Amino acid sequence: MKKATVIMAALTLAFAAPAAFAAMDPSMPMDHGQGAMKMERGGMMSMGKLAHEGVVDGVKTTFRVIDIGQKMKKMGMQETHHIMVMFSDAKTGKMLSGGEATIKIMAPDKSAQVKNLMGMEGGFGSDFIMPKKGKYGVMCKFKLADGKVRQTKFWYTVK
Repeated sequence: MKKATVIMAALTLAFAAPAAFAAMDPSMPMDHGQGAMKMERGGMMSMGKLAHEGVVDGVKTTFRVIDIGQKMKKMGMQETHHIMVMFSDAKTGKMLSGGEATIKIMAPDKSAQVKNLMGMEGGFGSDFIMPKKGKYGVMCKFKLADGKVRQTKFWYTVK
């Protein structure tokens, strides 16, 4: 029981970190590798770099990546990037927020990370360790309210 409490506390801190950075001063431009963005432009799902968009069985997937390395390092944490995904109906554009999603990251050195994503602001996200330059394979498996399991994958390059 104690181990589960410690794990939950650690996960809460890791997931809350990107939002905490943004909450410091919501009018302050934030550089996430693609120029300045302000929080009032649509929350966390509008931040960062657009990494991939695609359609899988009628569901549009939109992935964004935020470089959080410097801020996390100051907090003594190893995570370097926050990956978010938003799902919407490909025909209507209506956001699909219920369900679950998991991401597996394959690093250039072939090491892997797998994380269940946490629901946030209508999308899903988590922090990952991507410290070295190179091409990372990002694979996402998700099941939304319709119960159908879908998958998508793409390459993300850390420069």
